[in-house]
This record gives sequence, C-alpha cells and structure tokens, in this order.
Amino acid sequence: MAITPDTKNWTWVLDRACPDCGFDSAATRYEDIPALVRVNVEAWSPVLTRPDVTVRPDEQTWSALEYAAHVRDVFRIFDVRLRRMLDETDPLFPNWDQDETAVAERYNEEDPAVVDAELRAAGAAVADDFEAVAPEFRAAERRRVVHGVAGQVFRPRSDPSPPRRVGVTVSDSRTRFGRTCSNSDRLCLSSHQQMRRHE
Repeated sequence: MAITPDTKNWTWVLDRACPDCGFDSAATRYEDIPALVRVNVEAWSPVLTRPDVTVRPDEQTWSALEYAAHVRDVFRIFDVRLRRMLDETDPLFPNWDQDETAVAERYNEEDPAVVDAELRAAGAAVADDFEAVAPEFRAAERRRVVHGVAGQVFRPRSDPSPPRRVGVTVSDSRTRFGRTCSNSDRLCLSSHQQMRRHE
C-alpha cells in the first residue's frame, strides 16, 4: 500500500527547539554541522544489516531501507544546494517531493549494501563541503544557509491544516522505526545520532 504523500511545512524546527529530540537550530554552531552529519552517517550501517531492513512497521511508515535511501538523497540535495548558495545570488531551487522520489526510485527494492555505501559517500561529501566553507561566510551567512537550504529541502507549504507525519529515529543498531513524536510534521536533526520524522 502506498504511503500518503506529505504536503506539510517541515521548517518550524528552524525557529524553535524541538522538545522531543532536543535539536535547537539557533544554538547549533556552523562548525558542528560536519560532525553531526558524520555521526548520523555512522548510525545507519548497523540498521542496514538488519534482517528486517525492508519491512514496514505499518502501512504508513517507511522501512529502514526506505529511510536510509531518503537520508542519502537528503545529503545529496543539501550538498547541491549548499554549493549553489555559495556560487549564486539567491538561487531558486526546484521543489523536491521525497514521497514521489521514494516510489519512482523504488527505495525498498534497493540493495542495502549499496545504499549504505552511497549514504556514506553522500554524507562525507556534504560534511566536507560544509567544512570547506570559508570562515568569513559562516557566521554572517549561517542562518541564511540553514534556512535557505533546509527550507527548500523540507518543502514549506501554506497548508493550514493540523500536520501529521509518521516518525522515525535513527540512533543505533537497536533503532525502532515508526516511533511517534508529539511535535507533528517535521524533520528534526539531533546531535545525538538521531534523525526523526514526526507524526
């Protein structure tokens, strides 16, 4: 059964701290971003070796493999958009529909070992590119980069209805997929090896 597409605004965590995972974008230093990405990358390998990696916990929640493929693509998109923000003046980014991509690319039919390798490569690339940004462009541009890149990747919407989204946490090899987060509708990035999507 197809997962109901997400059309909600995922950007509120850029304006206030998430009470569930603790991520606070205002308190996050630019210099921490590469390490946060690298820690997140390492959390996925044990998940991708699980025997149930393709099993969806319910009809509206991606499998671990689908989430890993999604994170790989998030890293790739962040990298492209970061480079464009550094090279262009106010670039316009095309909308990215992650649900449509998951179906079109058949995330759940991908080889977990290949996804692991690609996720590692994509994570290393985006971490290196964030790290390579000259210091003079970091502090003054931090909020613009974070809001600009993240805001475009997370597809802001004007839908006023109460948001709903299925949740996931990646922290270690014991990760359970489908965890509910009380905060509704957005992606949170945490310094504690976590990446959550909320319901």
